[in-house]
Amino acid sequence: MRVLVTGGAGFIGSHIVDSLIERGHTVFVVDDLSEGRRGNLNPNARLFELSVNDAEGLANAFAEAKPDIVSHHAAQISVRNSMSNPTHDAEVNIIGSLNVLQCSVKQGVERLIFASSSAVYAKPICLPMDENHPQRPESVYGASKLAVESFVRLYGDTYGIRHKILRYGNVYGARQNPGGEAGVVAIFTGQFSRGEQPTIFGDGTKTRDYIYVSDIAAAHLRAMDAAGDDDTYNISRGVAVSDFEIFDAVRAACDSPMQPKYSPVRPGEVDAVCLDTSKARQKLGWQPVVSLDDGIRRVVEHHRKTDGKIT
Repeated sequence: MRVLVTGGAGFIGSHIVDSLIERGHTVFVVDDLSEGRRGNLNPNARLFELSVNDAEGLANAFAEAKPDIVSHHAAQISVRNSMSNPTHDAEVNIIGSLNVLQCSVKQGVERLIFASSSAVYAKPICLPMDENHPQRPESVYGASKLAVESFVRLYGDTYGIRHKILRYGNVYGARQNPGGEAGVVAIFTGQFSRGEQPTIFGDGTKTRDYIYVSDIAAAHLRAMDAAGDDDTYNISRGVAVSDFEIFDAVRAACDSPMQPKYSPVRPGEVDAVCLDTSKARQKLGWQPVVSLDDGIRRVVEHHRKTDGKIT
């Protein structure tokens, strides 16, 4: 199949591209390299170096690629930046996504897979949260992801584009930027390697549901099939892990005795996240295979192998 991956030079997107190419698909990447990196890009993928906000350039890329499937991962990913600059978040995540949807309609794309987030959910009224849990985002980032979910469903109903919406938990793994806000495993790993004291925001009890990036790529491959079309899926391990547990696991993998320092909780962050992934297991035949300790060891080993360079 011909697959176009927006954000395909980014952390998650590049792993998806690698998996697709390993399975013999023809892959095209749209990425402006503002967050993605050329070094992440599989040499067998064709890169269109442009933003999803470049409507004309995107239309030309779609016309040349003629994709059967679109995997839409290009996004503004920082919760903190979404709160400080909501207009930019909306421009990239909402307007950019509409451009992708418009091009998909024009080119007769068979199926679109949208990378959404657990940030769309309200404060949990029960844990784990299934896909029907109330949605009331507490960040601009979450609100923009939820808005795009609605547009994806609308375009499916109106134009017949089959789709799957994947709500990711906290994704971590090799190639994640340790200098950025997103990805506490990468951040802690980078800090330990530099001898810096890592910071926990809050008292360390805040929980998230972590999933290794190769498990995300495996879910994406499952989502390319017709089974389970036109539906929404939580993609994570279904295990609540506290900030201190993450800190402690990275500390152990780095063989460090360092203690954390604590700072106030940042705005837009919820106290607890744990996702019910049974629907993805049942309808997509997918389940995660990488344990948290194994995944963190892989991150630390990759960091040491690359001397902390983002590759």
